[in-house]
Amino acid sequence: KRLRAGVRGPPGSGKGTVCESIARSFGLQHLSSGQILRESLAGGGARNRGGFSSPELQGLAPSLPLTTAPSCRDTRAGFPRTLGQAEALDRICELDLVISLNIPFETLKDRLSARWIHPPSGRVYNMDFNPPQVQGVDDLTGEPLVQNLDDKPEAVAARLRKYKDAAKPVMELYKSRGILHSFSGTETNKIWPYVYTLLSSKIPPLLSDEEN
Repeated sequence: KRLRAGVRGPPGSGKGTVCESIARSFGLQHLSSGQILRESLAGGGARNRGGFSSPELQGLAPSLPLTTAPSCRDTRAGFPRTLGQAEALDRICELDLVISLNIPFETLKDRLSARWIHPPSGRVYNMDFNPPQVQGVDDLTGEPLVQNLDDKPEAVAARLRKYKDAAKPVMELYKSRGILHSFSGTETNKIWPYVYTLLSSKIPPLLSDEEN
């Protein structure tokens, strides 16, 4: 059975963590727009200020083949971000459901301000609840971690406001289609069981919630 799902949420809301759990539990292929863009940037692409990549780079996300996984199931994280991108995605494929992660902005400010990344891989660490084994370096490579300019406290509030403005029409579109499912909370591990229950009603899981 084919299922195409999108996972949406503000920066720092846990989209990547949720998508990894979905892929592991249900055998879906995870297409991460962030990872696609990082690979493009490594090849010489450009990025706008304020944490949002250029429309040209964002347009790469839906151009990937959607049925390369044996199960022909997919989940997309972070795309589409704007109504224009949602309409462009419709011309390639229609999403079966959209999962929205609603995290209080104060929580997101704290998360993002404590976030450090390993740029080559995109691995993310949080100094409060997911710190690296050795401060300042990646667990797997030993290479230095960096904090994005966009994650510095003074930039976080502007990013969140920009996301909210861009996301509203996209959310209204998917809500009008009856495919939007919203989950609220401050901790990803407490939101996950509800996401698991929703997806279990659509496709059979490969792993139980406890196994995952």
